[in-house]
Amino acid sequence: MPEVEIHIGDRVFEVACQEGEEHYLQAAAKMLDEEAGVLAAQIGRIPETRMLLMAGLMLADKTAGMQDKLREAEDKMAEKEAELNQLRNAPVPEAKKIEVPVVPAAVTDALAEIAARAEALAEQVDPKADA
Repeated sequence: MPEVEIHIGDRVFEVACQEGEEHYLQAAAKMLDEEAGVLAAQIGRIPETRMLLMAGLMLADKTAGMQDKLREAEDKMAEKEAELNQLRNAPVPEAKKIEVPVVPAAVTDALAEIAARAEALAEQVDPKADA
């Protein structure tokens, strides 16, 4: 078991850990040291046991808050997954029949007749305009 030297609140500790977990121990010690630094800045020098207890409690409080947020996010994700599954498993909606109005042939014939008359009148007027 490797022995790792960690620094917390300007104090040095020798701690044993499992092989390959030294990095995790150093990261945890760094977090504890940051909390101890906050305490030292606010209170000043305090006994080692009290400093470690308070820093540990501060980290535990942060961890509890993060667990609450994680639980809320997991609940929200479960709701969204249930909604997604419901939408995926919903029956395919029936196709709707849409009727588009069609202009009756009699109306298009009448409009063509009116257009032809208008063109004929325009041809009659055009030569008179040139004169």
